[in-house]
Amino acid sequence: MLVSVTGGTGFLGIHSVAAIVAHGHRVRLLARDPDAAGRTLARLDVDPGAVELAAGDVTDPPSVERALRGADAVLHAASVYSFDSRRHPEMRRTNERGTEVVLAAARRIGADPVVHVSSVVALLPAGGRTIGAHTPVGRPGETYAASKAAADRIARRHQLDGAPVLISYPPALLGPEDPKIGDQTGRLRDTLRGLMPIWPTGGFPVGDVRDTAQLHARLLTAPRDGTDRHFGPGRHLSTRQYLHTLREVTGRALPALHLPARAMLPVGAAADLLQRAWPWHLPAEYGAVWTCAHAVPVEAGASTGGLRPRPAADTMADTVRWLHGRGLLTDRQAGAIAGEKNR
Repeated sequence: MLVSVTGGTGFLGIHSVAAIVAHGHRVRLLARDPDAAGRTLARLDVDPGAVELAAGDVTDPPSVERALRGADAVLHAASVYSFDSRRHPEMRRTNERGTEVVLAAARRIGADPVVHVSSVVALLPAGGRTIGAHTPVGRPGETYAASKAAADRIARRHQLDGAPVLISYPPALLGPEDPKIGDQTGRLRDTLRGLMPIWPTGGFPVGDVRDTAQLHARLLTAPRDGTDRHFGPGRHLSTRQYLHTLREVTGRALPALHLPARAMLPVGAAADLLQRAWPWHLPAEYGAVWTCAHAVPVEAGASTGGLRPRPAADTMADTVRWLHGRGLLTDRQAGAIAGEKNR
């Protein structure tokens, strides 16, 4: 099977490409910089003979048409995932417009299935205590989440038209080999660097990037059972549980003050305004606080493609191990993980 993939140079994208190739499929990858894409995929030892690189951008219809031509299936993973307020225009353009262009082109070529990668934040704020396949798209009061909700509505319109569109809802993802040090990996790193002494209450779903990548590979050939919305394997962790797990993994104290998430929203909004003029990244972000204030668990029984999430401690340990191995954490910051090499 030939699978056209967008967003294959991002964190979830490279792991999804690796999983798809491991399942025996060929990939045609749409990338703005094919040379950089090749170097990124080499980090996961992806067979270069199984991946064809196509130059282009998801917001450019001609390049999307070329990248999808002749594909049996499509994985649309291209997205700007960030709570950095400096990237708001980029995420609005890529996340919504890119989805319009890619899904329309995928339908024209008759690809089946077409997997659209959404996010659990697209379903927030939820009307109940859990979210699931039947949860309506939310009306988020945060830019990244709002852009993903707009893209989700596009994908659902195609589903209502009878198109073979499947939607995946990844949780917040951690794991090794994050090529651009995205928000989640960066937040874990900042915590270990002592840059996040204050945390909001609440929580968010956390999963391993390799598990959601396996979900994407499975969805390409899974028998249709009437379920067209699937959740990346993960667990809902309170911010206290998140820090407790990171303390267990590293053996570090990581002192932190927890404040009510909703009370911290004005602070996050002020930090976003400052970030637009401040050249260095601020660890306080409105989107992260907003997510902690509104996130709820995924309902029991929601489809995860038959996959069980690996333990959060294992995922965090692998993330810290990779960051330390790349020189992005010092021995002191990595704690017990750094001591493994001396055992």
